[in-house]
Amino acid sequence: MNLGEMRRLLDERGIQLTRSLGQNFLHDGNQLRRIVAAARLGPSDPVLEIGPGLGPLTELLLAASGRVLAIEKDRRLVEVLRARFATEERLELVAADALEWLRTERRSWVGWKLVANLPYSVASPILVELAEAPEPPDAMVATLQLEVVHRIAAKAGAEDYGLLTLLLGLRHEVAEWFKIPRDCFYPAPDVDSACVVLRRRKGDAIPASVATAFKDVVKTGFSQRRKMLRKLLAGRWPVAAVDAAMAAAGVAANERAERVGREQFLAIATRLA
Repeated sequence: MNLGEMRRLLDERGIQLTRSLGQNFLHDGNQLRRIVAAARLGPSDPVLEIGPGLGPLTELLLAASGRVLAIEKDRRLVEVLRARFATEERLELVAADALEWLRTERRSWVGWKLVANLPYSVASPILVELAEAPEPPDAMVATLQLEVVHRIAAKAGAEDYGLLTLLLGLRHEVAEWFKIPRDCFYPAPDVDSACVVLRRRKGDAIPASVATAFKDVVKTGFSQRRKMLRKLLAGRWPVAAVDAAMAAAGVAANERAERVGREQFLAIATRLA
């Protein structure tokens, strides 16, 4: 589906796109194929797509994978998708708010891959929700605001490094990311965009208690970026336990959270759990 076909379909249906829903549809065929290639899909892979819009990416995902579960909030677009893919039995289309659906429809995502041009207003919460699932997806390939991708891919000590970096980085690692020009979208967004590829870490069998503690430690540590990590953690856990955990992780008593790496946070959380 090229830009002309996209505009024609919207005109025929009398659909006016809604800014509040983050409806900026990716229409550039080269970028769409690049996203699908980055997902490394196999013929039996199940794919989760959030915000399929008019279905240009959906079409390519169906051609490359075993089946697609697509969640679309705008019921006008749901009707378009049902008409476009009326004979496609490998597509399961859900009309729902994706974030609410993910929070209520608890399921195993083992073996699944998220491949989506996410609505920018809810992209980060959706990724965190999937990453923190008891059984998260094997990979997440998502088109986001460029500044959000910078935060996801940041290293300890960098300005963009923070809560989102670590919550997504607990079980997944950034394999690659690439920019997507604004004119590849309709309508063109006001911000720069990029696609990021997150793959499940090997050997990431982290106990639920440690995962919960990791989240609590990271959130506490970044609640006030200018304060020392020890002081913030000591407001939540016994000082002696905090000191022992930080020492075991090789973190200085006067260090701030923004300079503490994932492995160090994980070591602290393991002790405090």
